[in-house]
Amino acid sequence: QVQLVESGGGVVQAGGSRRLSCEASKIKFSFSTMAWYRQAPGKERELVAGITGRTSIQYAESVKGRFTISRDIPKNIVYLQMNNLKPEDTAVYYCNGRVGSASSWGQGTQVTVSA
Repeated sequence: QVQLVESGGGVVQAGGSRRLSCEASKIKFSFSTMAWYRQAPGKERELVAGITGRTSIQYAESVKGRFTISRDIPKNIVYLQMNNLKPEDTAVYYCNGRVGSASSWGQGTQVTVSA
């Protein structure tokens, strides 16, 4: 069973930075696409950033210029560097990996940005 494990969440002051990591284990293939989603209380889960291959990247408008997604394909790790964090970035951040029609999710990591 594929496992995606996120790490790096925590409490950070507004304007600060945080790096999230997500490692896929128990698989012998690479996901074609890895992405970060987030879900704030009372809101739907939304795409934050996604990366297909090494260079096909998309970001939500709200994080463009502040967040950077990257990946280590051989190690099946995806990162999310978050800079200039804002209180509205507070959410549970989830890692997602997709290949073909299969999709796997991590358990989520909480990021709280204090004003």
